[in-house]
Amino acid sequence: MKLKEHLQIFARGVKYAFALEKRHTTLVILDTFLSSITGYIPIYFSAKIIDALAEGAPTETAVLYVVLTVGLVFLVKLLNTYVSLAKDISSGMLWRAEDWSYSKKAMDMAYESIENPEVARLRYRVRRENQTGQNLWRLYRSIEGLVRDLTKITASLALTASFFALPSIPLLWKLAIPAGMLLVLVTQIFTTGKTAKLERKFQEDSVDMNILSEQFYDYIQHYGAGKDIRLYRMGDFLADSYVELERKYWEGNLRLGYKNALWGIPATILNHALKLGLYAVLIYAALQGGVSVGSIAKYVSCLMILAGTFSGTVRNIQLTFDNNHYLKRYFSYFDIPNKMYKGSLTVEKREDNEYTVEFRNVSFKYPGAEVYALQNVNLKFKIGEKLAIVGMNGSGKTTFIKLLCRLYDPTEGEILLNGVNIQKYDYDEYMSVFSVVFQDFTLFSFKLGEVVACGKDFDEEKVKECLIKANFGDRLATLPDGVHTYLYKHYSENGVEISGGEAQKIALARALYKDAPFILLDEPTAALDPISEYRVYSNFNAISGDKTAVYISHRLASCRFCDKIAVFDGGKIVQTGDHESLLADTQGKYHSLWNAQAQYYKE
Repeated sequence: MKLKEHLQIFARGVKYAFALEKRHTTLVILDTFLSSITGYIPIYFSAKIIDALAEGAPTETAVLYVVLTVGLVFLVKLLNTYVSLAKDISSGMLWRAEDWSYSKKAMDMAYESIENPEVARLRYRVRRENQTGQNLWRLYRSIEGLVRDLTKITASLALTASFFALPSIPLLWKLAIPAGMLLVLVTQIFTTGKTAKLERKFQEDSVDMNILSEQFYDYIQHYGAGKDIRLYRMGDFLADSYVELERKYWEGNLRLGYKNALWGIPATILNHALKLGLYAVLIYAALQGGVSVGSIAKYVSCLMILAGTFSGTVRNIQLTFDNNHYLKRYFSYFDIPNKMYKGSLTVEKREDNEYTVEFRNVSFKYPGAEVYALQNVNLKFKIGEKLAIVGMNGSGKTTFIKLLCRLYDPTEGEILLNGVNIQKYDYDEYMSVFSVVFQDFTLFSFKLGEVVACGKDFDEEKVKECLIKANFGDRLATLPDGVHTYLYKHYSENGVEISGGEAQKIALARALYKDAPFILLDEPTAALDPISEYRVYSNFNAISGDKTAVYISHRLASCRFCDKIAVFDGGKIVQTGDHESLLADTQGKYHSLWNAQAQYYKE
C-alpha cells in the first residue's frame, strides 16, 4: 500500500469516527492533550523554583512558583477529570453506534449479498478484528497516540531549545544527540515493520478458527440451545471444542509475543544507550558551568521524555499504517454496493383490480452457482386469483417467490406487472405490495402486537382479528397480557415460548396485518399436522379475501382451494391447471404427488 493510500484510509477513518460519535472523538483528543501537557507544568516551574533558591531570590518568589505549579496542575487535572468522565460515558454511545452500523448495513444490502457466504465471512472477520484490537479500536488508539506524542514533542522541544544554544557544549556533541535519536528511529522503524507483518500473518491464519470459536460461544450461551445440550449431553463436547480452539489461538498468540519481544530488543538497547549518552552530555554541561541547576533538571526531564516519545511516535505511526490494512478490509464491507436496480415508476393504483403478473422466459441461477435454479419459466396470473406453486423440495418454488418479490433479479427473461418490467418500478413501493410468509421467517422477541404490526404502535383490535384469522385465537386467549405479551424470554422473564406451528400462525397474522394486495405463503403450514393444515386451507378464502394469494408447498392440501396450480420439477414448470384437470392427467407429476400424499388428507 502506497503512502497516499495510507493517508486516504486514515483520513477516512478519522472522518468515520467523527460521523459515528463526534462528541466522543472530540473528547478523546481533548482528554489526551490535557493528560499529556499536565506533566510539563511541574517540570517548568520546578526549574524556576530551584533557580530561585540557588540564586537567593526572595522567599515570595519561590512560594509564587509553588502556588502556580500546584494551582495550574489542579485546574488542568480538574478539567481533565471532567473530560475523562464525559469520554467514558460517550464511549458506550460510540460502540453501540458502531455495533448498530453492521445491522444497518445488512438492512441496506441487496438480498443477494446477505445470502452470499463470502460476505458473511467478511462480516465475521471485520467484527472479530475489531474485537481483537484492530480497525476502529486501533484507530482511536492511534489518534490518542498521535495527539499525545505531538503534544510531548512540541512541549519538550520548547523547553529544551535553549540547550542547543549553550556555548559550553561542543558542536559535535550537540549533533550526536539528534544522530542518536535518528539511529533509534531507524531501528524502531525496522523492528516495528517486522512485528506488524508477523501480527498480520497471525490474524490472517486465525480467521477461520476465530469464526468457528465465536459460533461455538454464541451457540453455548444462547438459552434456546439449552434443551439440546442437556438432552444429548453435548456439554463436554461443546466446551472441549471451544476450549481447544481458544487454546490453539492463544498458543499462537504467545509464540507471536515471544517473536515480537525478540525483535524489540535492539531498539530497546539503543534507546537506553541514547538516554545514557544524554545523561553524560548533561553532566558535562553542568560541570562546565554556564547552566543553572534548575535548567539542568529541566533539560534532563524533557530530553528523556523526548527520546522516549520519538521512539513511541515511530511505533505508533507504523502501527497506524499497519491498521490501515485492517481498516481497508473494514471499509470494504461497508462499501459493498447494492446493485439491485431501483426504478422510479409508481405502481398503478387501479379501482377495477385488473392487475396481471407475468413471468416471461425467466431463468435464474444464484451468484457463483453453475446450475440454474429456474429454467425458462413462463407463467401468467391475475390479481385476485389463488395460485398454488407445488413441487418437491429443491424444485425452485422459493426461488420463484424471491424473484417475484425482487429479492433477486432474473438471470434471463423478465417479470412483468401490467406489462411493465418490475425493475422499472420504484423498489420500495413495489416491495410494499407484498405480504410474505417465508418458510425460514423470523419472529423477534418483542410484544406479540409489535411482532404482528412490525412496529411499536399497533391497532390492538386489528392485531387480534389477524391472529384469529390465522387460527391463533385459542392460544391468544391464554396469554397473560394478550397482545402485549412478550414472545420468548430474551427481553422479558414473563415472555412465552411458542411452538413451531404457533410461530407460523403469528407469521401469517403478520402478513395479514400488512394488508398488501399480494399475499405470498411459502410452506405456511410446514410445522402443522395434515389435519391442522387442512383446516387452515379450508379457511383460506377468509384469510386472503380478494387478494392475490400464492401458496408454495411440496404438500398438496392447498391445491384444491386454488384457481390455478403450477407444478415445479427440477427448476421448471412441468404442468399448469386446476386441481381436477391436473389430477385427471394420470401420467403427470401432479397425479403422482397427489397419490403419494393422499393418505394424509383423508377424513
